[in-house]
Amino acid sequence: MKMHDAAIIGAGPAGIAAAVQLQRYSLDFLLLERGEVGGLLRNANWVENYPGFPRGISGLSLVQRMREHMQAAGIETVQAEVTSLAYQEGAFHLSTSVGELRARVLVIASGTKPKLFTDLDFPAALCSRVFYEVYPLADATQRRIAIVGAGDVAFDYALNLAWRNQIIILNRGERPSCLPLLWEYASQSPSIAYFASTHLLRLVELPSGELLLECAGPDGGVQFKADLLIGALGREPQHDFIPAEFRSIAGELESRGLLYWIGDVKNGIERQTAIAVGDGVQAAMKIYRRLKDTSL
Repeated sequence: MKMHDAAIIGAGPAGIAAAVQLQRYSLDFLLLERGEVGGLLRNANWVENYPGFPRGISGLSLVQRMREHMQAAGIETVQAEVTSLAYQEGAFHLSTSVGELRARVLVIASGTKPKLFTDLDFPAALCSRVFYEVYPLADATQRRIAIVGAGDVAFDYALNLAWRNQIIILNRGERPSCLPLLWEYASQSPSIAYFASTHLLRLVELPSGELLLECAGPDGGVQFKADLLIGALGREPQHDFIPAEFRSIAGELESRGLLYWIGDVKNGIERQTAIAVGDGVQAAMKIYRRLKDTSL
């Protein structure tokens, strides 16, 4: 089995940045992605704080720029899902959907996953109309879409979809927790309606095919009709594929310069594209020095 210098799990901004830098060093690496390149950036309506784009850029457009950069650098992704990890005999062993892979150094850039509705039991027939990411709805037009949540993600999703759809935002709390700028943008949109202290209790399908959202509002029961429902309930690190045995030695591997966590998988609420890119470049530079100056 071939031994690669490094393996990167995840082709979001952090993983891409690490790959670009490793390519500059002429190292032999794998960039693994189970879905589509771009990670959470595919959900972003408008990125206004990434240097070089003074007027901002849409998330999908920035992903396309990154794809073009990868293509120009000759970087290809391996379409594969990592199902388990182990470190044995001086190498990382990755069990994937395309077989077993080995690498001397491992970079985990697996990003985050959305938190799901846990207090609601949706009818099975309606699950296909409940979403937790916005990019699958990029082509939605003239739909009524309800979004549960009131943070940056909820408002960014709303702004992303409001160009061609009618949006209602349902906030369980009294005040939105998003950036003031997002609140300002949403308040100015005639396609976005916001409801505070409104808690979704039940989702049913009407004879017309519409969804009926039965909610508890500040003045009692309230109902909304929608075509689609999005849960914007927060994010959590995506590392389900990492077994407990590997976690127990992860700290030691990090201290030895063999394992790196980069991007959203480690950054908590500081999920910013610029931070993720910096993580990726820094990790690649450390990997190069580790491989160049020491014997693994």
